[in-house]
Amino acid sequence: WKTQAGATAAIAGGGGAFSITLKSGKFSGKRIGSFKVSGANKYTGTITDPETDKTYSGKASVSGASLKMSGCVLGGLICRSQTWHKL
Repeated sequence: WKTQAGATAAIAGGGGAFSITLKSGKFSGKRIGSFKVSGANKYTGTITDPETDKTYSGKASVSGASLKMSGCVLGGLICRSQTWHKL
């Protein structure tokens, strides 16, 4: 997967869960996400900002070759999202 910042990331898992590890760039090797199935092509879990090392509640959804993820604070009041594309 190619991140918005231009790095690459690997998604691995099975049994309805997956983790995300950065494979290139400044934070190569860092695990930044853990998600489990919450619906059809929808996932919930946690995502870590590699710059600050803070972990947030997260959601992810897959549509074709795109993965949209968002992390939120304050019970979902403030959220940031990114869309990654499958390589």
